Amino acid sequence: MNTQRISVDFPADILLALNETENQLVQRIKLALAVQLYKARKLTVGKAAQIAGLSRLQFETVLSENEIPVSNLTADEVMSDIGKLR
Repeated sequence: MNTQRISVDFPADILLALNETENQLVQRIKLALAVQLYKARKLTVGKAAQIAGLSRLQFETVLSENEIPVSNLTADEVMSDIGKLR
């Protein structure tokens, strides 16, 4: 998978304030970004999981734990799909 590096500047004492390592903060940011982009319907669950560095199942578990629907389908879309299966 090709990757793109993006740099973000933070106050020098942010890691101390959060009591986290740089890697922990990076993971937190990646997960938060993935969740927000998924909620905004900018990414599929699979692509969001890739950004978060998680498997699809792990990412779906995070969504579920945060009461975020794993599917973006509306009730009408689900009913339409059910009708197509009959």
